Amino acid sequence: MDIKTATAIRRLRLVSAPEAVSFLLLLVCSVLKRTTDFNAVPVMGMIHGVLFILYVIFWADAWNRTKWSLKTAALYFVLSVLPTGGFFAERKLRRESDAAVIASRARREGVVKTS
Repeated sequence: MDIKTATAIRRLRLVSAPEAVSFLLLLVCSVLKRTTDFNAVPVMGMIHGVLFILYVIFWADAWNRTKWSLKTAALYFVLSVLPTGGFFAERKLRRESDAAVIASRARREGVVKTS
């Protein structure tokens, strides 16, 4: 894995958890808006919107660089629209990134031959 691909995955990882948190907070704010006089939906909506747009941009970049299959790319996109999906995406991306780094080091040290 080259540095640009690793960076693309890292960016997607870094934005996935905050995007999930903002989604959950937006849901809480929506409930509070309807049950109390507290209305933070416009602010949380804007924050979540910015984070979601960043997630989609970083997702597209990571898909382009990693050459994920359509199934894998769709999974990461679907996880972005589920309330807690960003946490699962971050965990899965971390495992994928760690595995790629280990494989890259093994190839560099000659333990694994490239085809």
